[in-house]
Amino acid sequence: MDMPTTPRTAAPTLLSGPAVGIPSQRKILSVLVGGQILGGVGVGATLSLGSLLAAQLSGSPAWSGMAATMSTLGAAIAAVPLARLAVARGRRISLSTGAFIAGAGAVIAITSAAVSVFPLLLLGLMLLGAGAAVNLQSRFAATDLARAGTRARDLSIVVWSTTLGAVLGPNLFGPGEAVGAAIGLPPLTGAFVFSVAAQLAAALVYLVGLRPDPLLAAMSVRDTTVEAPRPRSGTLILRSNARARYAVATVALSHATMVALMSMAPVHLREHGASLVIVGFTISLHIAGMYALSPVFGWLADKAGRVRVVLLGQFMLLVALIIAGVAANSRTAMTISLVLLGLGWSASVVAGSAMVAESVQIQDRPATQGISDLSMNTAGALGGALAGPILALVGYSGLGFLAIAVVAVVVIWTSLRTA
Repeated sequence: MDMPTTPRTAAPTLLSGPAVGIPSQRKILSVLVGGQILGGVGVGATLSLGSLLAAQLSGSPAWSGMAATMSTLGAAIAAVPLARLAVARGRRISLSTGAFIAGAGAVIAITSAAVSVFPLLLLGLMLLGAGAAVNLQSRFAATDLARAGTRARDLSIVVWSTTLGAVLGPNLFGPGEAVGAAIGLPPLTGAFVFSVAAQLAAALVYLVGLRPDPLLAAMSVRDTTVEAPRPRSGTLILRSNARARYAVATVALSHATMVALMSMAPVHLREHGASLVIVGFTISLHIAGMYALSPVFGWLADKAGRVRVVLLGQFMLLVALIIAGVAANSRTAMTISLVLLGLGWSASVVAGSAMVAESVQIQDRPATQGISDLSMNTAGALGGALAGPILALVGYSGLGFLAIAVVAVVVIWTSLRTA
């Protein structure tokens, strides 16, 4: 079902001409994990406060959802330019540039609160979305020099490290307010100071740690008997490469399914009397399902094959949606459903991302990965936007049953490819 992979013992031949040094994969993973944790803190420390600031500066809670919308939009907009920068200058420059942009976004968000200008806040939150784009690109950077037999595992380790930043970030709200008050910042902006510091630190980690650059090193390692073609655009690659098309669609559709259900779960739980503590705990378990077992799914994808793990992920998503459909009024059932939703997302995205990385030649990887991240963020934003009206029309149960159609698309596509 999966394409044959290069034997783990195969040694590449250096391309004639100036050679780029080859960094160790362990060093690459250590740098990426460190940057991912810092970047996760920077994003996690501000996203929830962004919604509160949006409501405050706009004068209406109806605008609070724009925080997540602008951040997602920023990640989508940054995906392709950062991928192109990676081709031209390497991962080191691309990742550090994205982190710098996110840090600038945090500064603009603080300024917006100081001058009480709501559109300025939206701009700051959009620029902060570049930090999420960097986190997504980091998982692909882990595959640049990875062996075929460990590519999914290496990618999954970087995905897993997101957990640490995501958990630590929201816990900085209190300390952030204390720091902000001490230096005279407006209320609700203190945590953005931590975001600025974390993003600048992440940029420094990438700039210093990714030497030699893994992507440039990988592009210098080729068979000297084959002339390397010029990189192509992501859209051109998807039109001509069925495997890349399938992998990108699998990641995007799985993400849309997860976002649609997850984004409406707090609303549904609150409508049925759950306290904020219960809602927070339930969402925390969902996030744990998304990230905590990603190395397990990476190992499985390397051992059992990418397609099998994609199908495992779709099966877990299907069970989660069925539970949401038939037992949405049970808090226990909702918790089980959301955990399975996170696990299904993790398996599908880890295996699908590994397929994205290996479906094309090295010179086309950044463009394919950029279009994958763009598709993923766009699908997530669309899933979240449509989930609200669907929830209002048919309830959370109806949302769960309707989302089965998205899973069916992936399963049918997979079956057609492997038939």
